[in-house]
Amino acid sequence: MLDQATVTANIPAADLARARTFYADKLGLTPAHEVEGVILIYRTAGGTTFSIYQTQYAGQAGHTIAQWHVDDVDASVRDLKARGVVFEHYDMPGVEWSNDVASMGEMGKAAWFKDSEDNILCIDDGFPD
Repeated sequence: MLDQATVTANIPAADLARARTFYADKLGLTPAHEVEGVILIYRTAGGTTFSIYQTQYAGQAGHTIAQWHVDDVDASVRDLKARGVVFEHYDMPGVEWSNDVASMGEMGKAAWFKDSEDNILCIDDGFPD
């Protein structure tokens, strides 16, 4: 049943216009569809979809709410930093940091940042097979 389904991340935004600007200017993303004042729907070239929706509860999760799996975390961090994205550092046992990139052994590399709505987002090099 669910093992045949797809999954979509839903990212909350207290200010949808501000979020749209952040995702465009900082992440280089443009919505594929929009219901004005309600929801922005994005589709990546990688074949996934995620949405950003208007809610007063944005930024309240204290954990990662969405991840982008990239081929090269270090290069992605450099590109995003050049666009003004600020990366977060977390104290996690067994994790080695090189600038803004965490190396986590078998789990690969990752880097975290917050969007305009204070949501924690991540880029990583994918889950191990």
